[in-house]
Amino acid sequence: MIPRYTRPAMGAVWSDEARFHALLRVEIAVLHALAGEGSVPADAVRAIESRARIDVERIAELERTTDHDVIAFVSQVAESVGEEGRWLHYGLTSSDVVDTGLALQCRAASDLLLAELDATIVAIVRQARAHAGTLMMGRTHGVHAEPITLGLKLATWAMELDRGRTRLRAAADDLATGKISGPVGTYSQLGPAIEAAALGALGLKVDPVSTQIVQRDRHAAFLAAIAVTGGSIERFAVEVRNLQHTEIAELGEPFRAGQKGSSAMPHKRNPIKSERLTGMSRLLRGYAVAALEDQALWHERDISHSSVERVILPGATILLDSMLAQLRAIVEGLVVRPERMAENIERGLGLHASSRLLTALLDSGSLSREEAYAIVQGHALRAADARRPFRALVEADPAVTGALDPERIAACFDDRLHLRHEAEILARLDALVPPEEGADGRG
Repeated sequence: MIPRYTRPAMGAVWSDEARFHALLRVEIAVLHALAGEGSVPADAVRAIESRARIDVERIAELERTTDHDVIAFVSQVAESVGEEGRWLHYGLTSSDVVDTGLALQCRAASDLLLAELDATIVAIVRQARAHAGTLMMGRTHGVHAEPITLGLKLATWAMELDRGRTRLRAAADDLATGKISGPVGTYSQLGPAIEAAALGALGLKVDPVSTQIVQRDRHAAFLAAIAVTGGSIERFAVEVRNLQHTEIAELGEPFRAGQKGSSAMPHKRNPIKSERLTGMSRLLRGYAVAALEDQALWHERDISHSSVERVILPGATILLDSMLAQLRAIVEGLVVRPERMAENIERGLGLHASSRLLTALLDSGSLSREEAYAIVQGHALRAADARRPFRALVEADPAVTGALDPERIAACFDDRLHLRHEAEILARLDALVPPEEGADGRG
């Protein structure tokens, strides 16, 4: 992944240095297991553990001759150890080390992603609680529907990211699986006890039945979970972009001092951060498709997945890490314009009360549903086309006033009644983030 989107901690997980250190951890864990059963001298294992060094440049030099990165790695580490280095890679095939080392890298990457998800969810929940009661128009099909609050809108974001966190945690846990079962998974050189001991020391699960590799359904599920989380982030970003429209202007991205929106038009404050998140989510979906393609390997394995994974696993985890950090920055610095929200509700001419009015007419018992619907729809369409207040038309209709008294009509236009359950809904966020002392008036 390009440096622009690579944060240092996640980038370090996927460096050549980190990859070869992960392979070395696997080699040493296997040697300890072998020493435990007496197959390898314990003093040789101690010598390897104390002297082994990774030299990425030397590995690259050797690979130019061997055209095999694992052989080059083993040769370079053996050089750094000396005579005892001959015990390195004892009884192993390359994929024993590569797949198990990859599991260690994926676990490190997923730990960073889950920590960033935690922080992002906290930021969203805080904003949701802060904007309980911040009235705005809800929209369906891009059209005014009924009032909501910004707090409720943000609550959907928090809950969706929490589901993404659950998916990612489960996929990462499944992927934390290695194998030390030999060339075709039959333990032809090292037995299951060695595998169990080595993987246990690394904190990884044993693939119960492997071939030469850990099967790629695990990796596909991991990439799919990342892509779905990216899709959620895109949904949030699109919402910010839409509500930053000049004609709506209810929300805006943070716009720092000195920032410029256009080289030609100084007035511009473009939603570039949200647009960037939209583009990045497209990449994640592409990576997920590539991971799904990697599942169907030939027989006990071929190598067609390897070149793909060198790109998609670092790329997807680095991208999602960056996206979460960018989303959190947008949420924490979100520009909220309650006055524009109020103006836009007013521009709706009170049409959002149509559903409550319909229900009130039905409750009166004097009209059938078809009659009540025709009355309400007729006034609503007339109000929208003529740009006249819906309530004024309703109150001038004897068919309505004959069925409902003035107080009942007024109640239909009382926006507080639309939101009488808001506190109950927002309280569900407590399961994600416990209320901070005094933060929401309930501490």
